[in-house]
Amino acid sequence: MSATRRQILAQARAVGAGIAFTGALSELFAGTAAARNLGDTGYGPLVPDPAGLLDLPKGFRYTVLSREGDQLRSGEGPVPSNHDGMAAFAGRGGRTHLVRNHENRVTAKIPVQTVRGLTYDPAGKGGCTALTLDSGHRVLSERVAIAGTAVNCAGGRTPWGTWLTCEETEDRAGTNGYTKDHGFIFEVHPTDPHRTGAVPLTAMGRFQHEAIAVDPRHGVVYETEDAFDRPFGLFYRFLPDKPLGGVGSLRAGGRLQAMRVPGVPDLSTIQETGAHFDGVEWADVPDPLAAATPTRLQDYGPGGITHAQKLEGCYWGGACVYFVSSFARSADGSAADHYGQIWRYDPARRRLTLVVVFGPDTDVRLPGESPDNICLAPSGGLMVCEDGNGAQHVFGVTRGGEVYAMARGRQNIGTAQEPEWGEFAGVTFAPDGRTMYVNCYTPGTTFAVTGPWHR
Repeated sequence: MSATRRQILAQARAVGAGIAFTGALSELFAGTAAARNLGDTGYGPLVPDPAGLLDLPKGFRYTVLSREGDQLRSGEGPVPSNHDGMAAFAGRGGRTHLVRNHENRVTAKIPVQTVRGLTYDPAGKGGCTALTLDSGHRVLSERVAIAGTAVNCAGGRTPWGTWLTCEETEDRAGTNGYTKDHGFIFEVHPTDPHRTGAVPLTAMGRFQHEAIAVDPRHGVVYETEDAFDRPFGLFYRFLPDKPLGGVGSLRAGGRLQAMRVPGVPDLSTIQETGAHFDGVEWADVPDPLAAATPTRLQDYGPGGITHAQKLEGCYWGGACVYFVSSFARSADGSAADHYGQIWRYDPARRRLTLVVVFGPDTDVRLPGESPDNICLAPSGGLMVCEDGNGAQHVFGVTRGGEVYAMARGRQNIGTAQEPEWGEFAGVTFAPDGRTMYVNCYTPGTTFAVTGPWHR
């Protein structure tokens, strides 16, 4: 699961972090593999890496799979910049397939090269690359999987084994040199990208997409919107005309709807964990293509619609969908402040519940932004990627709420006087749970991390 962006946890130190929260974190793992063997502690202090790339706990090691600027094995140019969301898929003979987003704007240092049959807009610099690894984490192939898209941030996997990559932009043709409208979801096949091509799933809406989650029973696709300005984003669901129809089925169209919680115009005002709302409503989006007005600003009738700042991560667990509001600040226009919320929506009961609220346990706070993508670990609870100031981490969060540092980046991209570190993104686990894959956003680097995950 790819998930949150710029949650504010609490302080980040050399060997760990502290966080206060309320709620039952064990709730987040209901019905998942992580629930069967969930750890209650971290893996110990981080050990400095002699190579200066990635600090890990004792017993863990990493392999660099791919680096920005190296040549793709396919010969389709260099490895593009800005590694972001990612997913791992099981292959034959112990192989693993990775699909990796490149959140490239028109100013990207290294664009995704255009490839015939896989390019949506030649002016778009974003897209995805796909890697195939053997059981020893050796890269067997690396190629362009889709090109000509823009600001590919997160996304999500489908039950039929493809990746839905999301454009986090609303730029139209004629803006920034683009020749086509952007702000769409595209389906990407991990091993045969020409099966999916570069076809925008227009019925799923044109807005600043962040992440998706698919109901594996009914095929409903839930979508988050990471809008940057007021009145912020919405939480959507897409009702496909061909639910669970397999590769290419989402092209058949469907209905896009936005969530309305009666009496709650802004989710940031809800601060008490366990607070729940029955009778959640879904309003048809009047114009999913946003031809004249962004979807979040359209007229949803007398009941209005429910907004939230920084809607990011989205994943399916048990019989419910979970989604994240990374933070909310009244200074930005939110109705209230918080340091991160995780919400659960139960489709069968039409009930929305606030499961977890994050917040600092000291007066030391990271200014403005912090963790980003999130996923369920096979035995360590949540893994959360940091996107903030100073040294960057992958944090683990246990069932009991302990926050620990799992990895620390050492790739200093600034100067000795003003150091900068690339954020982490795209954390995901191999299907067998024995390897964590994670990206450093810049300089773009993809790591495979092995060790005693089930300890």
